[in-house]
Amino acid sequence: MREKNGLEDRIEEHVAREDYKAVKPAIIAKQLKIDEEDLREFKRAIKRLIKKGRISWGAKHLVMKSSEKKSRQVKIFGRFRSTRKGFGVVQTLPETPFYGQTNVHIPAQSCLDAVRGDLVCIRIIRDRPGRDIEFGGRVLEVVERKTHRFVGSYFEDDGWAYVDIDGYDFFRPVEVGDAGAKNASPGDKVVIEMVRFPSNHTEGEAVVIKVLGPQGKPGVDTLLIMNQYGLEGEFPESVLENSRQQASQFDESIGDNRCDFTDQTVVTIDPQDARDFDDAISLKKLKNGHWLLGVHIADVSHFVKPNTPLDDEAYQRGTSVYLPDRVIPMLPEIISNNLASLQPDRVRYAMSAFIEFTEDGARVSTEIKRTAIKSQYRFTYEDVDDFLQRPIAWRRKLSHDQFDLLGRMHQLAMVLRGRRQRDGAIELHLPEVKIDLNGQGQVVGAKVAHHTESHQVIEEFMLAANEAVAQLFVDSDLLLLRRIHPQPDPRKLDELTQFVRGLGINCDNLASRFEIQRLLANVADKPEKRAVNFAILRSMSKAKYSPEEEGHYALGSKAYCHFTSPIRRYPDLVVHRMAGALADGRKPSVDQSHLERLAAHCCATEENAERAERDLKKLKLLGFFVDKIGKRLKATITGVRQSGLFAEGIELPVDGFISTRSLPADRYQFDSRAQAITGFGKENQFRLGDQISVRVSRVDLDRRELDFVIDDGRSFKDSNQRSTQPKTKFGGPPQKSNRGKNPPKKGQGSNRSKSKAKSGKTGKSRRR
Repeated sequence: MREKNGLEDRIEEHVAREDYKAVKPAIIAKQLKIDEEDLREFKRAIKRLIKKGRISWGAKHLVMKSSEKKSRQVKIFGRFRSTRKGFGVVQTLPETPFYGQTNVHIPAQSCLDAVRGDLVCIRIIRDRPGRDIEFGGRVLEVVERKTHRFVGSYFEDDGWAYVDIDGYDFFRPVEVGDAGAKNASPGDKVVIEMVRFPSNHTEGEAVVIKVLGPQGKPGVDTLLIMNQYGLEGEFPESVLENSRQQASQFDESIGDNRCDFTDQTVVTIDPQDARDFDDAISLKKLKNGHWLLGVHIADVSHFVKPNTPLDDEAYQRGTSVYLPDRVIPMLPEIISNNLASLQPDRVRYAMSAFIEFTEDGARVSTEIKRTAIKSQYRFTYEDVDDFLQRPIAWRRKLSHDQFDLLGRMHQLAMVLRGRRQRDGAIELHLPEVKIDLNGQGQVVGAKVAHHTESHQVIEEFMLAANEAVAQLFVDSDLLLLRRIHPQPDPRKLDELTQFVRGLGINCDNLASRFEIQRLLANVADKPEKRAVNFAILRSMSKAKYSPEEEGHYALGSKAYCHFTSPIRRYPDLVVHRMAGALADGRKPSVDQSHLERLAAHCCATEENAERAERDLKKLKLLGFFVDKIGKRLKATITGVRQSGLFAEGIELPVDGFISTRSLPADRYQFDSRAQAITGFGKENQFRLGDQISVRVSRVDLDRRELDFVIDDGRSFKDSNQRSTQPKTKFGGPPQKSNRGKNPPKKGQGSNRSKSKAKSGKTGKSRRR
């Protein structure tokens, strides 16, 4: 009994520490260095402490201090996001007491003037307002604005100038001052600087700072997204000058601190249209029968020194952004496309990970070196696929060493791939469709991006390097900026299990990764493949950067980091600097709090880039469909809500929403566990992953919304006349412009809940 109490005391003391952050029991076990044989008793101790009220469960199975759930007066800080239903949701920050309660519901009347991304201070006012919301609260203060700049459509009314802001953060137009100073014309897309944010009781006020041009003009959509997400296209002169200095100092000489690897057979494999080459491969068979894989990554850290203009800019950007019609790089092209690009027949500096594997792919050792390499051949993915199909034809094109290297690379990659799969790695099979643009940036078609064996070869080597470098730090007992993928919420896995069984597929509990693997293999050639893959994807957590000792669930890896793309990701550059210290025989000088700040910033820039890429892609697709009301297309159901269905086009990957009210006449029931909306009619059953035939019924470029209706073979007008009519942002008949012909007059309030009703919003969520 004394032993049990001793373990309970250790756990309680650990959780009670001031610097404790809510984590899962497995992390606490590692922090307390609990031996494997004591894990069962450790878990029992956790449960006993919770039963006694000395600690408590938080959301996502996190362990919290007992006082945290009892106190409702504590001030909490988090990031605000608005919803199309009018209310807000706050995700708390890691350092706040309620960390882990990620969904704090804020009623519309309690949001103050907060908008998406703002740092806010809130107070909890009630428990569990809804199934997916742990707490309800109200905003006490907007602590920090994410941005004061927004994009929208300029219009004039009764002598006043207004901007109808894109999206759904603002429910009324915002008055702008002397818009004539910027020569804005009605219908122009503009960038505004907010002077006073609108709230429940006050009007907003802003100034126009940039005119982008009329909606529909080529290139305006890209400028709009770049301004909305704060993506800087041009580099400051100080950064360019710093790059020029690096170029003037680089002469391809090989210093004493680098291993000369220029006489070795090294090649790159990249897409046909690649502009920078940041990874190269070498591979040898050792006398003992083992493999020695060399993964050579451009040594960006040699050119981008800490606390320089180059580094400051790279940190602020965090990542390169890949928009449909352009790339916004993290580093200037002098670095990314020249000095740090592993071009053929040029001496280039690399950070090289040399990884020794047994014949069956077990990692034996890892060594990191600063090297100088000279790539002998630039292969494209198409080249390698052709080589694998027609090796004899390629024997005449390549040197003996190059030919043998490609063959060895394919052999080892397949060994590593097989080993990962046996260890429980989860690989989803969801087709990726890429849109085709003409010279003016307009959508003209789309194609499926095929993931071939050549892609798998490079993927396996990059995964192997990322994992080996991370494990090297772990073995050295050093801190590391990791790439983690938390385990899925047990509740979601339980729902996934019930969903799959509802499809008529026999499976054990999908809390086991091996059972998920077996399931994916079972449906690989069956009609249920899409439904199952979508459902598994939705049950997964999001990968992120963190110094916490948490593995990568999907890869089945205990330690994983990003090492292989420092040209386009700042976290990789951070890892390179730490790896360089190891290569030089030094201990990297980083601390936990520094890595936590880095992780939070890099997660934020990554999410911003992903949202920008997704939004511009959607905006371009909406522009393609704006004059195609009634167009039929095949789609896949990607989300099911009580309010309706989300669907994505198969041939053109556009996202649309199908309101429950627009479904064929029937009485429908929503089943959250089965992810289905079901009517009594045999044809009126709609489930996640189902392929359906739909028609375009409404396109709204300003809100970036697309509505579908089910194509049931009837005349489009007869089947859903109301949905085909354009809705205005402020309600009323379709002849009224959605530029806001009835904006708020001087002195009128802009209450969120009232304006929501006036705006014609249905209260149906469009979030996936």
